[in-house]
Amino acid sequence: MSESTAAPLRRVRVHHLRQAKERGERITMLTAYDAPTARIFDEAGTDVLLVGDSVADNFLGHATTLPVTVDDMIRHTRAVTSAVRRSLVVADLPFGSYEASPAHAHATAVRMMKEGGAHAVKFEGGRRVAEHVHLVVSSGIPVMGHLGFTPQSENVLGGKRVQGRGDEAAERLSEDALALQEAGAFAVVLEMVPAPLAERITEVLSVPTIGIGAGPACDGQVLVWSDMAGLTDWSPRFAKRYAEIGATLGAAARAYNDEVRSGAFPTDTHSFAE
Repeated sequence: MSESTAAPLRRVRVHHLRQAKERGERITMLTAYDAPTARIFDEAGTDVLLVGDSVADNFLGHATTLPVTVDDMIRHTRAVTSAVRRSLVVADLPFGSYEASPAHAHATAVRMMKEGGAHAVKFEGGRRVAEHVHLVVSSGIPVMGHLGFTPQSENVLGGKRVQGRGDEAAERLSEDALALQEAGAFAVVLEMVPAPLAERITEVLSVPTIGIGAGPACDGQVLVWSDMAGLTDWSPRFAKRYAEIGATLGAAARAYNDEVRSGAFPTDTHSFAE
């Protein structure tokens, strides 16, 4: 979604994403979990920042997304919203915080908005959470859906596996996408879905699709920022590494260690006179 360099700063709202789809403009989305990173991505012109439950396995040291709590998500969401001026901030509802009932989802979403300052929320599932989406949206909270590989259901799905392969599975996924749209979702993330299926769903939906491992035909793309920036030793197949921040940070730490041990740092430049 492009912005004129001469145009005044404008906060990205959910209706701007639909307008971008109508104009054929691609939407950009990255995860963010802290204020410094959020500020950088916001100033770079990223349309949507996702405070993902992926913070669990990417920055908190957990093996999966499941252990992250509502309080964790609120803390990270507040950090991100404090730093942005333009990007739309979407916060994940973590595992166990919305599944029991529409009222359960509503209560957690309200906390994410009131305490975290989120502009919208995201949670996983299709037809089974359509009533949840409807209640949350009707209460004035925008909802982004999430279909395909849904990390919170990893144990049921049998691991990190592509979803929607085969006619029956593709039909179920398409019906789930339509159900989310009808319930009021303003966009739908499609994760690890065959590219032809993602293209068909994108053509059918009037709301934007955001792909992650779902091919180039989606209305937008999202990546976990540590994958995008090369902070880790390994990235999934669908993630392009646009930098090697991990290697750069390691080199900086080694240079610092060497200078401290040799006495080269600090110098008079980094010291205070009487």
